[in-house]
Amino acid sequence: MTRRLRVSVDYERCTGVGACEQVCPEVFFMRDDGLPEVLEPEPHETLWAAVERAEDACPDEAVILEWVDEEGPA
Repeated sequence: MTRRLRVSVDYERCTGVGACEQVCPEVFFMRDDGLPEVLEPEPHETLWAAVERAEDACPDEAVILEWVDEEGPA
C-alpha cells in the first residue's frame, strides 16, 4: 500500500497570516494578493513533518491535509 499526502488551502478561512510559508517554504508561497499558493500539492514524504507543522501553525485552520492510501499492483 502506498501512502500519499495531499495539501490544499481553504481560501474561505485563510486570512493571509503566512505562518504556513514561514514553517514550510518548500510547499507554501505567499502570493502578491497576500494568500498562500501550494507549490507542492503532493509533497515528498521528507516534507510531511514540516507540512504537519505548517497545519498546526495556521491560526485560521486553513491548511488542509488529506492522507490517501492506495493499493499497489497485485
